[in-house]
Amino acid sequence: MDPDDPIDDIALSWLRERPGTPVEGIGIVTRIWRAAKLLGEERRRVLAEAGADTATLDLLSVLRRAGAPYQLSTRQLAERTMVTAGAISQRIGRAERDGLVERQPLGDGSRTVLVTLTARGHELVEQLVDRVLGREAELIAGLAPEQRAALTELLRVLLADLHTTLGDPPHTHVGAP
Repeated sequence: MDPDDPIDDIALSWLRERPGTPVEGIGIVTRIWRAAKLLGEERRRVLAEAGADTATLDLLSVLRRAGAPYQLSTRQLAERTMVTAGAISQRIGRAERDGLVERQPLGDGSRTVLVTLTARGHELVEQLVDRVLGREAELIAGLAPEQRAALTELLRVLLADLHTTLGDPPHTHVGAP
């Protein structure tokens, strides 16, 4: 450990003050939390510059990735965005007011409602995806391709293990209240 590294210093300080304290996770977990916070804040900044937010990007992205005709039921949207039915209803309401999506009943006598990306919503999601993913590519450009591949695989393994150990709690965006 490097005492000049602030995160390593946390672990070293605990070891000094409480010998035997399990500090193995500090170097990983604290760095992941700090990286997630920085990345989440940067994503929100980029989206705010474009007049959007993470919830809007999430909703529009799920519809866009669904493929033509860019339409899903409210239930499918809730499942794919990993938020509650109430949260997806609020997101859809805001996007509908902004002309980004349209709601319509399925028409088969059920209570199923379909949500469709409008032309305006399609144009916005294309711009947002380019901005957000382009910025994220810039942010990881300091890693060599083989480092990015190795980190991706290590995070995949860690996340799978965490899901096995902790289960699948409800998902939210990093930094969401």
